Amino acid sequence: MDLSTLLPTTVEWWQVLVAVVVVIAGWVLSRLARKATVSLLRRAPSVSELVSTFIGRFVSYTIVLLSVGVALAVLGVNMQPLLAIAVVLAVVAVLVLRGVADNFAAGVLIQASRPVVLGDEVQVEGVDGKPITGVVTDLNSRTVVLETYDGRTVHVPNAKMVAEPIVNHSTRGLRRSEVQVRAERAGAGVDDLLARLAAAAASVPGVSAEQPARTIAVSISPERLTARVLFWHAPADGLTVVGGVVRAVSTALAGAGADGTVTSDPGLPPLVPSDSV
Repeated sequence: MDLSTLLPTTVEWWQVLVAVVVVIAGWVLSRLARKATVSLLRRAPSVSELVSTFIGRFVSYTIVLLSVGVALAVLGVNMQPLLAIAVVLAVVAVLVLRGVADNFAAGVLIQASRPVVLGDEVQVEGVDGKPITGVVTDLNSRTVVLETYDGRTVHVPNAKMVAEPIVNHSTRGLRRSEVQVRAERAGAGVDDLLARLAAAAASVPGVSAEQPARTIAVSISPERLTARVLFWHAPADGLTVVGGVVRAVSTALAGAGADGTVTSDPGLPPLVPSDSV
């Protein structure tokens, strides 16, 4: 490239003065725009400090580059080759950083729409196609970090969180679990036995009083009863509460003189941090 085609043949003193003024004004404006952008984004509680700082810097650098371009144009520099180079570099940057840009944009969307927040228990699809359940411990510009109940740390790309289904167990603040009961009636009435099972489940610490425990008869015969005991609890207390319900229901069956088996829901997470001590 012949650089002589880019540079002007003559430069007047007033052009230099205007170019300097434009650069200084652009620099001052970039600083003000950065502060204003960060201040505005901080008013939105869904936007993190990292995201607001990044956007503020991007706005600042863009204004500086524009002011430099205007200053060069004032000096008479041929901007067409420079613009062509800038376009090529921008296209290359987009292609190289496409994944990063996708995750950053998805991170902004997650921060704004808040489908998950810190402390939520969520379920996502793992690399082997099996579901992974964990607690959200960090939200950043690239990934959503989950801590699983067996001690693993999972980094889920933000784009994956936006593009694929996620199950949030914490949105309502409660999660429903159940145990299945197969018992001999031992002469007890169906309604009486179901009431005993529901009362036993409701007495367990951690079972929600807002959503009363209830029982549903699945099959009834003169000798046996099969039922489901449904109850609500905090998402993180699943195994502890279910274990307590299994013991309480078993005790209630023994008190009624009914021999039976109590089985927990196999869909529960394997372990929660509070249960590992």
